[in-house]
Amino acid sequence: MISDTLLRAARRTFFAGATAFVVGIVAVPSFVTPTIASDGPPSVADLAERLLGAVVNISTSQTVKGTEGPGAVPMPQLPEGSPFQDFFDDFFKNRGGDKGGAAQKVQSLGSGFVIDAEQGIVVTNNHVIADADDIEVNFSDGITLKAKLVGTDTKTDVAVLKVDPKGHKLTAVKFGDSTKMRVGDWVMAIGNPFGLGGTVTVGIVSARNRDINSGPYDDFIQTDAAINRGNSGGPLFNAQGEVIGINTAIISPSGGSIGIGFSIPSQLAAGVVDQLRQYGETRRGWLGVRIQPVTDDIAESLGMATAKGALVAGVIKGGPVDNGTVQAGDVIIKFDGKDIHEMRDLPRVVAESPVGKAVDVVIVRKGVEQTVKVTLGRLEDGEKLASGENGNTDQDKGDKATPPVSTASVLGMTIGELNDQTRQKFGIAADVSGVVVTDVAKDSAAAERGIQPGEVITEIAQESVGTPKDVMDRIGALKEQGRKNALLMLASKTGELRFVTIRMD
Repeated sequence: MISDTLLRAARRTFFAGATAFVVGIVAVPSFVTPTIASDGPPSVADLAERLLGAVVNISTSQTVKGTEGPGAVPMPQLPEGSPFQDFFDDFFKNRGGDKGGAAQKVQSLGSGFVIDAEQGIVVTNNHVIADADDIEVNFSDGITLKAKLVGTDTKTDVAVLKVDPKGHKLTAVKFGDSTKMRVGDWVMAIGNPFGLGGTVTVGIVSARNRDINSGPYDDFIQTDAAINRGNSGGPLFNAQGEVIGINTAIISPSGGSIGIGFSIPSQLAAGVVDQLRQYGETRRGWLGVRIQPVTDDIAESLGMATAKGALVAGVIKGGPVDNGTVQAGDVIIKFDGKDIHEMRDLPRVVAESPVGKAVDVVIVRKGVEQTVKVTLGRLEDGEKLASGENGNTDQDKGDKATPPVSTASVLGMTIGELNDQTRQKFGIAADVSGVVVTDVAKDSAAAERGIQPGEVITEIAQESVGTPKDVMDRIGALKEQGRKNALLMLASKTGELRFVTIRMD
């Protein structure tokens, strides 16, 4: 039996504990009191109300014929007497999915925003209006206007439309400076997810400079503001209501937002929009070089302390630097005052530069840093030139095999002299010079680097080679210098250059 003294003591302990518990959940220490940052207001209603009128829904239609349309599914072949035969017959006939199906109208929805109320200029994604027969712009008050396509750019997925400004009173927004956005800054997305119309979501900048391999100028802003299907082409706003991005892509296994969305930064998009408005097409700067990444092995072979910049793998004939200003083997580390940290930085900064502009380019050539002056050409002209250069190459591949005059075996490769016989055997262009690779040993260092028979070694450690003996001498000299890797410049059968490093152990 418990004594009265013990019982009273137990009661005191219980109520003291209960009091402490109650006080503990009511009294919140001052150091955990929630606070709201000055740039993250508790309500964004005023900002959303001001911006909603400038954000539009883009509706497009396209006529397709039966199974010829994109995404059409053929009628499955079912076993005779299948209980599902009637179901599939009705389904595919109603869809026009059989070969005799009639033409259909395919509808799609996206988002966009007005940037010029006086001219009726609307910006959206290229993939929203691609191949559309009709484009309509739907405003938040229910008014719908026909739109005319001004211009598109597939490389950045930007499109510019024009509506009649007299048909509706337009509200416009302006581009802001995306370079000032920091990870953690508040952003607002407005768009047309799942066709619901003017939907507002809020989040932060999750990351910057994202490369998702969607194009040559990837530099996306990543955000956790909810972006779903139908948000494509819509604006991403900063806290001041300026457009700092165009929502264009999401990563999601289900098609819905999981907090990983991507926007084209305004720094890139604004220039493209201006060119499309002015010319109906883009006019980008062009350097006229083929480039590849600078790996740690390549940096060591070139005598560079760190792996940075873009390695020039080749110079396009007839291009802006075909005068020897920039040479294969140079590493570009700065362009027009902007640092080139990695290969993908160079195409973007060059493309953003005006055609005909004279710029300073800082290069590393044979371990020595120097500055050269370059006048930029136009990328679109360069693409035509490069296409013609590749298309006019003789690709005759003869069947007769004639043993090379001289051969050697080095670094897992069998190499030989490049003469008329080897040119014919491997289909090597007449303007390619060097030492031909005739065989590559399986599991060798050369095989690991993807070297193939028919490729031509033109340089080793930035010195030209013309015979198998030259190759052996250069490899021997590098080993004497204590080098672990050999830097090879290889030419393809058509003359396109690339650099590889091969272990010499």
